[in-house]
Amino acid sequence: MFHRLLRGCGMRLTIVYDNELFGESPDLETGWGFSCLIEVGELKILFDTGWKGAALVRNLEKLDFNVEDIDLVILSHQHWDHVGGLPCVMNQGRDLKIYVPASFSANMKRDIASEHVLFEVLDATKIVDGVYSTGELGSQIKEQSIVLEGSKGFFVVTGCAHPGLDVILDAAGEFGLLYGVLGGFHGFDKYDALTGLDLIVPCHCTQHKKEIMDLFPDNTIFGGAGYRIEL
Repeated sequence: MFHRLLRGCGMRLTIVYDNELFGESPDLETGWGFSCLIEVGELKILFDTGWKGAALVRNLEKLDFNVEDIDLVILSHQHWDHVGGLPCVMNQGRDLKIYVPASFSANMKRDIASEHVLFEVLDATKIVDGVYSTGELGSQIKEQSIVLEGSKGFFVVTGCAHPGLDVILDAAGEFGLLYGVLGGFHGFDKYDALTGLDLIVPCHCTQHKKEIMDLFPDNTIFGGAGYRIEL
């Protein structure tokens, strides 16, 4: 069961790894962590990799993807539940471009660069047409989110939102009018920051899903593995 949001402009997002399922997706595996695949035309971008690489690969296959076809990986932050599946992707991927926050450990950056093409992200930057990074945000746990340019505005995808979802939305708003947000919201409770968004999709580590649904019932959909939208 896939939820389709927007049509016709060549960009599609599918959650492939989450600790919950979306709708009727009984064949998919769950696990603590998050990963989604973004198709931009023929380009396939994996944002985060969840924790268990084998489960990630199996879910990709069940969703009609192939891990060998991934062109580019973007990692939000260096927590086990967002980078654990990276070795499986690196081992089966081909000449991957891998974008990580500059604050990643030197050891991890060295290991990635020894096998694939490493890009360190510090400031807001364009990754490819229609896909942007907010740059590193936060002080204690530094994290990048991505901003996708769709036909109804800019759509934000977060990993865990450790810097604060309000901070991320402010940074993403520099690219243009925001349409929606999807991903882990962590302990976010500054709900006014969500006002004006047409689509809110809390996933993974979001602690206050019920409160968000109660405040924005017409705009909120609980995400999970198998959720798919076209942008």
